[in-house]
Amino acid sequence: MTVSATPALPSALAAGPLVLDGGMSNQLEAAGCELGDELWSARALMERPEAVVGAHLAYFEAGASVAITASYQATYEGFARRGLGPAKVAELLALSVESAREAGRLARAGGITRPLWVAASVGPYGAMLADGSEYRGRYGLSVAELERFHRPRMETLAAAAPDALALETVPDADEARALLRAVRSLGVPAWLSYSVSGARTRAGQPLEEAFAPAADCDEVFAVGVNCCAPEDVTHAVATAARVTGKPVVVYPNSGESWDAGARAWDGPATFDAARVEAWREAGARLIGGCCRVGPEGIATIARALTT
Repeated sequence: MTVSATPALPSALAAGPLVLDGGMSNQLEAAGCELGDELWSARALMERPEAVVGAHLAYFEAGASVAITASYQATYEGFARRGLGPAKVAELLALSVESAREAGRLARAGGITRPLWVAASVGPYGAMLADGSEYRGRYGLSVAELERFHRPRMETLAAAAPDALALETVPDADEARALLRAVRSLGVPAWLSYSVSGARTRAGQPLEEAFAPAADCDEVFAVGVNCCAPEDVTHAVATAARVTGKPVVVYPNSGESWDAGARAWDGPATFDAARVEAWREAGARLIGGCCRVGPEGIATIARALTT
């Protein structure tokens, strides 16, 4: 039995908001996985794939309907630094999708009957660099160069037949343009979500400008923000809905700050599921959490969306 792809994920949004999962890394760390290197959560695909399945299952059991795969930091270039050739990398990328599918099978065996979907994560170029630049953008590469980087991984993930591609944590409108070019030929629906600071992308572009290219991309069924402060979500939701006319996806982090030098989180958590109603009213139709938002946080979102 596979995770149901009927109805298709984009059309399912017409029936009401869907719950996304939460942070992958925090669940893997809770399972004892070592993530302290450049591969981050993608390392578990090599060493602890069963923990990846377990993380997805925990979120399904908490009420999520959409699992985002552990491929955010999984790239041909990143794995090559660990000595893996292209064929093995392709296997691991496909495994990221299959791990989420397996979690769906286990969830159904445990009695969950609602439709479940899998979105294959496509992280930004900066995630491969593993130096915090995914929170800055402006890598010094052209749109064409960024497209050449992203396309092989996106083609491999698309071949694994996820229900969608999650083009996520994008810091820069130029990188978004590269991702939109690459997704047009893949035959898989996608959402595009920026990491933002206030009313701008992390690279400093106004959100009106950043969201606009997605309006004319038929493959993109939702736009929005992720891995940002919860306080920045409501304005971004309203802007994305107004500029593109498409459903909006939101999954902020806990509100803590990531210190790239220390590779640690600091500051207070401000994630509060009480914000969910405002996000829904502004146009959000896919709602979840990102870094440091665990199953308990996703459960509160699921309750908020069903009451």
